[in-house]
Amino acid sequence: MSDIYLKFGDCNTLLKELPDKCINMIFADPPYNLSGKNFLTVKNGKITKCNKGDWDIIEDIHLFNEKWVKECIRVLKDDGTIWISGTLHNHPSIGVLLKKLNLWIINDVIWFKRNAPPLLSRNRLAPSTELIWVASKSKKYFFDYEKAKALNGGKQMRNLWEINAQRHKTIHPTEKPEILLERIILIASKEGDTVLDPFTGSGTTGVVANKLNRNFIGFEINSEYYEIAQKRIGLKNDFNNYSLTDQILKKEQLTLALERKELYEKKQK
Repeated sequence: MSDIYLKFGDCNTLLKELPDKCINMIFADPPYNLSGKNFLTVKNGKITKCNKGDWDIIEDIHLFNEKWVKECIRVLKDDGTIWISGTLHNHPSIGVLLKKLNLWIINDVIWFKRNAPPLLSRNRLAPSTELIWVASKSKKYFFDYEKAKALNGGKQMRNLWEINAQRHKTIHPTEKPEILLERIILIASKEGDTVLDPFTGSGTTGVVANKLNRNFIGFEINSEYYEIAQKRIGLKNDFNNYSLTDQILKKEQLTLALERKELYEKKQK
């Protein structure tokens, strides 16, 4: 049975509760910083201000990204990978930071949505892609090549992923499709590994991690989305009143004790 922890609050604070090198894989879908009075969108055929929520209004997006990326790298295991979703609005910042932090950039995955909505304005191309940076601390990282090949019909998987946009299961405006997270988690982790999502949103990563027998830790700053994620993942416990560090260390100590017991019993035979 997977261990699932979901906590309410700012990831920059909650990440500090985690011990170093305790996470096998990270998927992060951070704010793209699209909202605010200077950003426009089209709703019901009319031009309107883009307002996804206060969580998407960042004064200094580069400084914001640097804080949470640094903490994520601290908690990531040496053979783990981090996957960061974005668009042209925040992705250049992420790319610069990955190089600045001396990470090994593995791939830039292009998620192509063939069924992306058309663009009403006629002064630019219709957006139909999102980008996902994939990076690690060194060249020695876990990557299930055979699983990726199997998911791609027996052929080597390329970095262009054609996955249609899906109807949202919740009211979250930037909800990712489960099929996208299934591919990422299957390629980048093993059963029993721990997956972290510092911007959990409506809980897609947690749902998929649980289904694929991975442990999951998620943080969400918006109270409404936090409650949605709790219900969607099927959580009955509130983990906000105790330290994740204590829970993770207790689990590691128990696992070590069981391994030592098993080794001792084998020697006695």
